[in-house]
Amino acid sequence: MWEIRSDLAQGRTARVFFCAHQGSLVLLHGIIKKSQKTPDRALEIAVRRMRGLQ
Repeated sequence: MWEIRSDLAQGRTARVFFCAHQGSLVLLHGIIKKSQKTPDRALEIAVRRMRGLQ
């Protein structure tokens, strides 16, 4: 699993979590971060969706 980070206005940051699956890139989850730490719940959602691709 990888993430792309993008700086937004007003000090916010967007994160998009994705993975490669059968020759394609699959978007797993996206968030707008309001604090420095990535919420555990966001990572859990991305991992659960990645595991469901099989």
